[in-house]
Amino acid sequence: TELQNDLALALAAPSIRIEAPIPGLARVGLEIPNEQIATVGLRETLESLGFTRSKAKLPIPLGRDVNGRYVVGDLTRMPHLLIAGATGSGKSVCLNGIISTFLLTRSPDDLKLLMIDPKMVELTGYNGVPHLQCPVVTEMDKVVGALRLTLREMERRYTLFSRLGVRNLDGYRMKVADEPGAENLPYLVVVIDELADLMMTAPDEVESLLVRLAQMARATGIHLIIATQRPSVDVLTGLIKANVPSRVAFAVSSLTDSRVILDMPGAERLLGRGDMLFLPPDAAKPQRIQGAFIEDKDAQYVVDHWHAIAPVPEYSPEWLELPSNPESDAADASDDPLMDQALNIVRQQGTASASMLQRRLRVGYNRAARLIEQMEDDGVIGPADGLRGRPVLVGHE
Repeated sequence: TELQNDLALALAAPSIRIEAPIPGLARVGLEIPNEQIATVGLRETLESLGFTRSKAKLPIPLGRDVNGRYVVGDLTRMPHLLIAGATGSGKSVCLNGIISTFLLTRSPDDLKLLMIDPKMVELTGYNGVPHLQCPVVTEMDKVVGALRLTLREMERRYTLFSRLGVRNLDGYRMKVADEPGAENLPYLVVVIDELADLMMTAPDEVESLLVRLAQMARATGIHLIIATQRPSVDVLTGLIKANVPSRVAFAVSSLTDSRVILDMPGAERLLGRGDMLFLPPDAAKPQRIQGAFIEDKDAQYVVDHWHAIAPVPEYSPEWLELPSNPESDAADASDDPLMDQALNIVRQQGTASASMLQRRLRVGYNRAARLIEQMEDDGVIGPADGLRGRPVLVGHE
């Protein structure tokens, strides 16, 4: 790091990045940023030979590398993608570019999208396009329900595959290609714009559902694109990172954040405005790329085009009525899947309190308090007794 700072001082550069060695060459590279950042447009990336000759089933136009070559990824080979970077680094533009490319190159029969947008401003502009599995999910209490339905769809597809004796979505499509009336199974891409908000609301459930999908959903044609602007260890847990091998890191504020995303330094020296490090699953070192840029009005043109073709989107009824998470205020604690576990903890301790259940079950205060109230209604524990925990009533110990 000291050597990098000394070299940057000598070259009068804001920051430099050392590539040692350059892949395929017996050379050490110094990446020195230009004074002005060149804009790489999404259109020029889509019109490049790298994209037009690509055989990717779900193409992702990343941008242009330091040698001027256009880089195109394939989501089906990744098979899941993690995008992280500080505010203003180009993360949302990258996400818009990926979604716009899907809308431009794939029909609703070939690809469905499930969008989860806790911030309520980034992805809601795509509401109404026929590719959506359901309207953009913005309510936090329905996120877990949407992920559970995705998991159920994955299990349904596996049952279908085993009945037909095929191993993956490609095998299924080849098998039923000549069968009239066979069910069409599109790719399903789950786009999560801000993972940090989800992990704050229901960390255990969100993590377990995402990990299960990341581990098993690939063969069924279900893929995840997860974005976050807070790359900390409590958001990007070890389990999530282990199952999402492809990473895109935009500029971050510290070396620690870079290590969380890429497991190596480098992202803290990026310039922002679309400057990224792309780490594919089969590479040991990340590739530096200037991301493809798309303006909001251009993304809106694509959405308007699909609105004109299909003015009224068709959604499945079960996806329109997403079940609420037990974390929500309206949920009944007696149906909470953690009730049995909470009862066992209370019986072992001999006393009950909301703060104890919060710690032991890793849930929010509202949910822990509802569990306590339900136990009191059921006669398992007594009323509150000052600062001491509630007593467990005789017969329930």
